[in-house]
Amino acid sequence: MNDNKMTPVELRATWGLGTVFSLRMLGMFMVLPVLTTYGMALQGASEALIGLAIGIYGLTQAIFQIPFGLLSDRIGRKPLIVGGLLVFVLGSVIAASTTSIWGVILGRALQGSGAIAAAVMALLSDLTREQNRTKAMAFIGISFGVTFAIAMVLGPIITHSFGLHALFWMIAILASCGIVITLLVVPNAPHHVLNRESGMVKGSIREVLMQPRLLKLNIGIFCLHILLMSSFVALPGQFELAGFPAEQHWKVYLITMLVAFVGVVPFIIYAEVKRRMKRVFICCVALILIAEIVLWGAGNHFWTLVIGVQLFFLAFNLMEAILPSLISKESPAGYKGTAMGIYSTSQFLGVAIGGSMGGWVFDRFDAQTVFLLGSIVATLWLLLSSTMQEPPYVSSLRIVLSENALNDPRLEQKLKAQRGVSSVFIVPEERSAYIKIDSKVTSRVELEALIASA
Repeated sequence: MNDNKMTPVELRATWGLGTVFSLRMLGMFMVLPVLTTYGMALQGASEALIGLAIGIYGLTQAIFQIPFGLLSDRIGRKPLIVGGLLVFVLGSVIAASTTSIWGVILGRALQGSGAIAAAVMALLSDLTREQNRTKAMAFIGISFGVTFAIAMVLGPIITHSFGLHALFWMIAILASCGIVITLLVVPNAPHHVLNRESGMVKGSIREVLMQPRLLKLNIGIFCLHILLMSSFVALPGQFELAGFPAEQHWKVYLITMLVAFVGVVPFIIYAEVKRRMKRVFICCVALILIAEIVLWGAGNHFWTLVIGVQLFFLAFNLMEAILPSLISKESPAGYKGTAMGIYSTSQFLGVAIGGSMGGWVFDRFDAQTVFLLGSIVATLWLLLSSTMQEPPYVSSLRIVLSENALNDPRLEQKLKAQRGVSSVFIVPEERSAYIKIDSKVTSRVELEALIASA
């Protein structure tokens, strides 16, 4: 088959793996809006240790993200996904069973150690055809944003109704459901697909890491999650000081996330369709800086805090949508998977530093100092962003080559001569051609026809 309609196997793989990924991310994010307030009741708790509990998840995730992705090539995708979820469940049970902040820190560290994102994307690549893989991965990306919004609302509701321990038990149950779905719903892959668009390439990390354009984007996602985590160390307490009780916080998060989801759509269309990515990117960073300044000056004024949160999430949701797109556009042909792996690692390092740094500053000083530090980080990020260049508006393709095409010595030149093709990378041992194209000028169908004529 060579059509664009998803087969039943592809639909099962997409929905199944999307659900597994979402259940795990739900467990990560539900803790974010409640740990600062409800976690202070734990034995030995302090703002600094609460920040460490928030951030250590990102540290262990960053450490294991790339190695586990490479390991899945050797031991199989499903065993690694199930193993990672079991570690996540163990960490959740430890956090649910303890009365000490150190037990929560250990549990959060184990939760992060179950780094399965790379294996999930690799299995999705194994189970979907080239022409449908972009749609499947887009579904995963959308589910990430929706999960974040749901978690911000559910976390405070569950914790107020049943307690912090019950929240961790629920997280363990959700991850266990992920294991069941992986084993019973997600299809088995008949073979591993060597796909550089979704998987890491050994020996290429340093080369990709030092690409100047990609480096700026990796610093961007690093800064974004420093600001997210440090802000959420300080925000819940500020809302309480403003006379807004913790059990009501979900209302603010629900309204601000709904407004943010609707508000970012025209900007995404403008950035992608009108090809104004750099302009939108810089405006996002500027809006985050304004949000941090508003939060810094808000004090105990409730509505000023709400305005700061709303501005932050407008920019955050938009940045979460366009940053992966920019990574895809800027990555060299055949190295998108490696670039995305480094990007994810940078994101989780931001989580680690943002949580830990925010907690330490909050403990030593106050919430206003946390937001002041966020303003400084956002200012430095804005200065760096102003040096960005407009990205190439290209898409990444992988086309499987026939024996005849592989034997054509002029295939690469033919592809490069095609209008709309910016770069070509042929890997004979993988029987693949990795091509960057301007989809407004040419298409996969045209290139496949060209290759078939070889």
